Amino acid sequence: MITGTQMVMAQSKGTLCELSTEHGKIKILLYDETPKHRDNFIKLAESGFYNGCTFHRVIKDFMIQGGDPESKNPANTAPLGSGGPGYTIPSEINRKFIHKKGALSAARQGDNVNPNRESSGSQFYLVQGKPCTDPELDRMEDMIRQDEQRQLATQLQTVFMSQPENQWLATISDFQKFAKEYPDSIQKVNEDFGRFITVEYEKRGPYTYTDAERTLYKTVGGTPNLDNQYTVYGEIIEGIEIVDKIAAFETAENDKPKQDVRFEVKVLKK
Repeated sequence: MITGTQMVMAQSKGTLCELSTEHGKIKILLYDETPKHRDNFIKLAESGFYNGCTFHRVIKDFMIQGGDPESKNPANTAPLGSGGPGYTIPSEINRKFIHKKGALSAARQGDNVNPNRESSGSQFYLVQGKPCTDPELDRMEDMIRQDEQRQLATQLQTVFMSQPENQWLATISDFQKFAKEYPDSIQKVNEDFGRFITVEYEKRGPYTYTDAERTLYKTVGGTPNLDNQYTVYGEIIEGIEIVDKIAAFETAENDKPKQDVRFEVKVLKK
């Protein structure tokens, strides 16, 4: 019997890894379409970096997170989640990969301190999630589209101002004073900029879940509220029941499991 997860997995090629816990083994496919994250995960796995780490953050019906090297020390009682190898990874967010159940994604700091959405150098999470409805997915699509347009506005602001009719904006030394004295002009600029972004966004195509993705979310489940915000770079192909088991563990402060869930990672096939 082919599951929904396997149906989508067949579209991607990559590297096979195995994450071992005392509760069982999880086989993960790393996507070739996210090479920076793939290669980094392989490097850390082959160096033994992950061995002895724990799933330090567990939220039922959401995800299990691990990869903080500070979690290796059993005597460490400080909050976990800030540790890593000392670097971040450039975002490889790809519309093709969603947060379906079993997705492997990179943890990261929030947009307020990390506007480029760079990933943690080592921390990752495995999605458990839960089934969604069409209305919920409709709302997610709308939120993602708004977010994409905000991102696009940041990226294309310089392009807009370089157009001949808008180059005068660069000569304004005190923009706040100008806006106060000539509010109609600023309103027109904002309206023009809004139309410019809308046209450019339509050219790229608004974010839309495919029928297959909707079916996955409605049956297998996942966490669509994270789509297009975090880099998904792999998926579980065997052992999703281990995630379900770990996600059900009782937790304490900061969603830390009351019993340590340590793991090791090895590369099976490149």
